[in-house]
Amino acid sequence: MIKYLFTITVILLISFSSFAQSKGYQVTIKDDQQIADQKTKDKLSAAFYKVYPWFALADGYRTKRSADLTFNNRETTDISAKAGEIIVNSDWVKGKSQKKIEKHLRSAFTKNWSSFSTQKKKGYKLTFISKDPLLDPLLRQKLIDTYFEIYPTLVKTFNNKSTHDVLFVVDTAYKAVAEASGNRILFSAGYLKAHPTDIDVVTHETMHIVQGYGYSAGPVWLTEGIADYVRYQYGVDNVGSKWSLPAFNTKQSYQNSYRITARFFAWLEQNVKSGLIANLDQQLRAHQYTAQSWSSLTGKSIDQLWQEYAQNPDQLKLKYSSKANQE
Repeated sequence: MIKYLFTITVILLISFSSFAQSKGYQVTIKDDQQIADQKTKDKLSAAFYKVYPWFALADGYRTKRSADLTFNNRETTDISAKAGEIIVNSDWVKGKSQKKIEKHLRSAFTKNWSSFSTQKKKGYKLTFISKDPLLDPLLRQKLIDTYFEIYPTLVKTFNNKSTHDVLFVVDTAYKAVAEASGNRILFSAGYLKAHPTDIDVVTHETMHIVQGYGYSAGPVWLTEGIADYVRYQYGVDNVGSKWSLPAFNTKQSYQNSYRITARFFAWLEQNVKSGLIANLDQQLRAHQYTAQSWSSLTGKSIDQLWQEYAQNPDQLKLKYSSKANQE
């Protein structure tokens, strides 16, 4: 049984290494003086392919996908690591288990960030990484609190198969607002500093994780319109961030996306069909959405619905969330 389990472990390590290499990750172990034996090198190589893809994903777009691994006992007591470079103490690594090497390597990579923490609550997990040493601790906690308050509700409401393990990364090099990819949300440190009350950026971006439509599921305006509609409907403090849905004007189109589309969706929910947006969300996730979806769900085309909205846009009661009203 022990031999069998060992064989499975080796196969899994080889499979993961092959997968990581296929994604462009590569480690070069430099040991001209033959300090380490082959077994140790294999362990270090396996640890790299297990840990480095995680680090690169969290660290940012420009993180090197390859790294040189060298041995230097004066530089570190165990392992030091940064993008593209790993230094190992040859005395420390001798006889260390695969698990311990991976643990120390992961810890070494986390030292590249200003802060790193992991929290769990009621079956949900959030890993928070900040590359901004000036990130306001109070704002950081508000972002975390918003995740644990909103994300479980969105999962239960829209997609109970969504991941329960999410990664937040605050990056000083990222210049947009925020974006979601897989289970990671990337936040602009500059945006957060300029808009410290906009905590419901978390609501919008975590909805993208819940959406999980994949490629070619539907138009971008529909995806972003749904995310902003969800922010309006489920946000914790849209009033505090001075966020609102814009008044209608004749220059608008349902394809404008974001808040303009979201206001149209709010009108549809109140005046045409309650639950329509959830139905569209389900179709997009199942890759069943087409232009005919509107007719099948409401009896009218999207253009007919927009025309009706344009004729009576004020037939809509808007109510915005506010932390002040909750306290």
